[in-house]
Amino acid sequence: MELLDKLNWRYAAKAMSGEKVSEEKIANIIEAARLAPTSSGLQPFEIIIVKNQKIKEQIKPFAWNQSVITDCSHLLVFAAWDTYTADRINKMFDLTNEIRGFKNEGWENYRQMLLNNYPQKDAEENFNHAAKQAYIAFSAAIIAAAYEGVDTTPIEGFEPAEVDKILGLREKGLRSCVMLAIGYRDADSDWLVNLKKVRKSTKDLVTIIE
Repeated sequence: MELLDKLNWRYAAKAMSGEKVSEEKIANIIEAARLAPTSSGLQPFEIIIVKNQKIKEQIKPFAWNQSVITDCSHLLVFAAWDTYTADRINKMFDLTNEIRGFKNEGWENYRQMLLNNYPQKDAEENFNHAAKQAYIAFSAAIIAAAYEGVDTTPIEGFEPAEVDKILGLREKGLRSCVMLAIGYRDADSDWLVNLKKVRKSTKDLVTIIE
């Protein structure tokens, strides 16, 4: 299966060449992330695409000085909502009604259930829930990149508060939760490139309940 071949090919690149990824491929990767499922369809996050080299340089010291931060083509920052609000929930439900062209009683009841639930919760709890949704889109982006023959490096090793400052995220009600460097591997400089992929066997990973 072609997709599985691509996923066997991919790995977390430790060095990138600086070669630029075409905007068409980036658009396809972003579209895959946009189409990813999220809880209640709220998509409680945004994706910031950093192409500006100076901004990458600012981020690098707060990401363990990883070379892929500045050597990648595009740096994606997945930023989750800092909390759920009535306005944010209503906006997505209204969008659904607009696109589908009708209102559904069950859907409106579900809206009200969320309005009675999420906004009253602790903001940190809400952020953690939103961040989990961002990770679903993050995974879709990684898979899409592999399909496009593009390398990625998932990055959790960074200081979110500092990245938030650099990108002005808190003012937008967002908090960075994970980053994805996109580019092409520098095979001559990457110690990981020729090592075998190591994963648990299906037997150790999967339990089947008949």
